[in-house]
Amino acid sequence: MRRRADRGMTTAEYAMGTLAACAFAAVLFKVVTSGSVSSALSSLIGRALHAPV
Repeated sequence: MRRRADRGMTTAEYAMGTLAACAFAAVLFKVVTSGSVSSALSSLIGRALHAPV
């Protein structure tokens, strides 16, 4: 008897994958927009723009 190859995710797996991706995006957004990370990124960008050539 031949076994059928697994050809992708089922609907439930797509739903869980989408939910996990959205949760990760929300956490990443909160981290990046927090005060300390935001000021560190601004400082880094400012130093990069004012670097001597």
